[in-house]
Amino acid sequence: MLRPKTLQQRFALFMLLPVAILLFSMGLIGFIYARDSLLDQWGEAALLKLERAAHQIDMRLAHPKDWLQMVQETTHLPHGDHFRTTIIQQLEKMEGVVRVRLTGGTGPEMDPAALSEEPNRPEPPVGHDHATNPQVLYHQHKAIRIMPPQYDPQLQKQTVSIVSKVKDEQKRIIDSLEVVLRFDYLMDAVAGMGWWQSDKAFIVADDGRILTGTGRDGRKMLGETGDALEMKTLSAMHGQIRGTVIGKDYPGGEVSGFYRLQEAPWYLVMFAPAQEILAPIIRFRWLYAVTGTAFIFFILLLIRLVTGRTVSAIKKVTQAANKLAKGEDYPPVTAETRDEVGELIRNFNSMALQLEERLRMKHALGLAMDVQQNLLPKSDPHMAGLDIAGTSIYCDETGGDYYDFFQHPGSGHNKISIAVGDVSGHGIPSALLMATVRAILRQRASGHDAPSRIVADVNNQLVKDVEDSGRFVTLFYLEIDINQKKIQYIRAGHDPAILFDPATDTFIELLGKGLPLGAMENAAYEQNSREMRPGQILIIGTDGIWETRNPQGRLFGKTAFLSLIRAAARRSAREIIDVVIQELNDFRCPGEQEDDITLVIVKVEQ
Repeated sequence: MLRPKTLQQRFALFMLLPVAILLFSMGLIGFIYARDSLLDQWGEAALLKLERAAHQIDMRLAHPKDWLQMVQETTHLPHGDHFRTTIIQQLEKMEGVVRVRLTGGTGPEMDPAALSEEPNRPEPPVGHDHATNPQVLYHQHKAIRIMPPQYDPQLQKQTVSIVSKVKDEQKRIIDSLEVVLRFDYLMDAVAGMGWWQSDKAFIVADDGRILTGTGRDGRKMLGETGDALEMKTLSAMHGQIRGTVIGKDYPGGEVSGFYRLQEAPWYLVMFAPAQEILAPIIRFRWLYAVTGTAFIFFILLLIRLVTGRTVSAIKKVTQAANKLAKGEDYPPVTAETRDEVGELIRNFNSMALQLEERLRMKHALGLAMDVQQNLLPKSDPHMAGLDIAGTSIYCDETGGDYYDFFQHPGSGHNKISIAVGDVSGHGIPSALLMATVRAILRQRASGHDAPSRIVADVNNQLVKDVEDSGRFVTLFYLEIDINQKKIQYIRAGHDPAILFDPATDTFIELLGKGLPLGAMENAAYEQNSREMRPGQILIIGTDGIWETRNPQGRLFGKTAFLSLIRAAARRSAREIIDVVIQELNDFRCPGEQEDDITLVIVKVEQ
C-alpha cells in the first residue's frame, strides 16, 4: 500500500493525481462527444454531397426516359408516327447518346428475355419511405428498362441501353426503342461535382459488381481484394439506401459513402482519404488535445504553485521546530501571506519566543532544584542507639516540603533535633519560603534554647516575610535525648507525628497545640515530651503521603500507610522509607505525583 511520507507527496497523491484524473476524464468525455457530433455533422454533409452527385446521374438517366415515356403515351394518338420520329430526332441530339435504335416487334437485335422479364432486384427494406425509395420510383415506368452495361467494340467504351417497349391495344409489343448512352457520360456528372476530390468513384450493382468507375484497375467486384473498408461498405449497402463508413485505421486510411440511384438499380459508391475528407475533424482533434492538455497542465501547475507555497512555508516551520527542539539557534520564519499559513508562522514565531523563555526558566528551575536539593540533608545521621533516615520527593522541579537534622554542639552525640515542614503551595515561591525557614531555623537551633522558644522566634521572623502573601508553613520540630530516652516536640499546625510500638502493636499520635509559622506574630507554641522505648518507631511525614490518589481518584489514606509501617517494622529505617515510596508509586501509576512527599523514620535500636 502506498503511504506518502511527506506533505508534498500527500498533495501530489491525494490532490494533484485525482484532479488530473478528473480533468482528463472530463476532457476525454468532452472530446468523444464533440468528435461524435462532428462526425454526425460530417455524415449528414457527406450524404448531401452524395445525393447531389447521384441526382446528376439520375437526371442524365431520367431525361431520355422521359422522352421514351412520351413515345409510349403518343403511340395510339393520331399522327403518332410523326411524334415518335420527332422524339427520336431529339434523343439523337442529346448529350451522351451514342445511338437511338428502333426495331419492330422484339427485333433481331433485342433480347426477348430482357424485354419481357423484370430484372431481379431485392425487395426494398422494411420501413423505407416510398417517396425516396429508388426501387419504387423505378417501377413507375414498367415499359422502360435500363439494361446492364456492356462493352461497345466500335466505341471501345462501355455503354448502357435504355429500352422502351411499345405495345398495342392488345398489350403486344409492336416496337422497341433503344437509347444507347456512354457509361462514362454518367460518371462525368460525378467528376464535375468535385466531390471529395477523389479518383475512386464507382457505380455498383446490388450484388457488388462494379459497373463503371474511376480508378477501377480492372476490378469487377467491390471487395474482391479483401479490403476491409470495401467489405464493410458492401455489407452496409445490403440494408441501407445511403450511408457513410469510416475505416478502422481512422484517422488514417479511407472513408466511403454510398447512395442508391432512383432511376436504376445501382449504387453510387465513393472512397476518399480520411486525412483529406476528415481534415476539419482531425484538426479539431489535435487542437482539442493540445488545448486540453495545456489547460490540464495549467490547472495542475496552478494547484502545484499554490500548494507548493503552503508546503514550503510548513516545511520552513518544521525545520525551525526541529532546530528549536534541539536547542539550536534559527532565524525567525518570515510570514509572506496573510492567510491561515501566515497566521500559523506568526503564531509559531511567538510561541518559539515564549518557548525560549520557558527553556531559560526551566534551566533556572533546574539550577534552583539543584540548590534546593543541596539544602536537604545529603546523608542520614549516624547516632548510637538510633536508626534515622529521611527523604523528600517533589512533584515539580522545586517544592515546599522540608526536613532537616540538627546536632547540638556541646552535647556530644547525645542529642539531635529533627524538623519536618510543609510550605503551602508548590513551585518557586514555596521553594523560596522553604529556604528562608531553613536558614532561620538552622540559625536559631544552633543555640541552647528550648524547642518552644526556637519555633516561636522562627515564627516571629517569618511573619514579617510573608505578611499579606497568605502563605504559611506547618512544622513538626522535635529534640531527642538519647541518654534520657526522651523526646520533646513542637507541633506548629503540622500533622502529628506517630509513634509505633511493635511490642504492643499500637500507634500513638504526638498531638499538641500550635499555629502554622507565619500565621500570627507572637504566637505561643506548646512544648510536649514523651519517653521512647527500644524497638519503637517514630514516623514524621507530610500529607502528600496519605493524600496520594490513584487513577480512579481514591486516596491512599493513613490506614494503608500505617499498615505498611507495621508490615515493615523489622526492617531498617531506610528500607521502611523505600517500601512506602514504592507502594505509593504503584498505587498512583500511571498517574503523576500531585504533591510533595516527605518522610522521616526514627527507629530506637534494642
